Amino acid sequence: MSQSTPPNAIVTIPKEKLAALPTTHFEGEIIVIDKAEQVEEAINVLRQETIIGFDTETRPSFRKGHLNKVALVQLSTHTRCYLFRINLIGLVQPLIDILEDESILKIGLSTHDDFHNLNKLQIIQPAGFVELQNYVKEFRIADNSLAKIYAILFGLRVSKGQRLTNWEAETLTSAQQHYAALDAKACIQIFEFLKSGAFVPEDSPYLTVPEPAPATHHENPQ
Repeated sequence: MSQSTPPNAIVTIPKEKLAALPTTHFEGEIIVIDKAEQVEEAINVLRQETIIGFDTETRPSFRKGHLNKVALVQLSTHTRCYLFRINLIGLVQPLIDILEDESILKIGLSTHDDFHNLNKLQIIQPAGFVELQNYVKEFRIADNSLAKIYAILFGLRVSKGQRLTNWEAETLTSAQQHYAALDAKACIQIFEFLKSGAFVPEDSPYLTVPEPAPATHHENPQ
């Protein structure tokens, strides 16, 4: 840490600066798994990897108190993302097994919420996961969202335009597929970039020192 950097300095990107950044896109192959017989081959390929990006998608609910079940599980390598449509094939055992395999490194963001929702379908004991919301704190990054973390590191914006679309649709659109795939692959990119030491918080244009909270004055009783 630079001697000139206050110990309470943090890295955070304002919404207006995030909105002004150019949009990034998923580059790679996308494979939609919507039949049970496709699962084993996909998992076998994923098991050859040393690191996998993870995410889930759920159809939004616009009724108060009603939550839909997880519809999609995304597992991405550096070059390929598998979209497991679990609303169609179920939470199948080979998929559960890889999520519980501590020997395969998996990177996700807000994974507690993901597994809270997946466990409504079937109990999973996730292992081998790195939670990015915790990991980025080691680099002074105060933001928790994938979009903001990605923007801070790479100067690019992850579009969230497809987030509230119907993930239980008969066919996922190309836009949905690319959105879902990017969310999973971005987890790998973030983790590896930070782990490599390429990001120096003190050099970030988004380094800032939080303003101290205003002092509270108590009137003396008369």
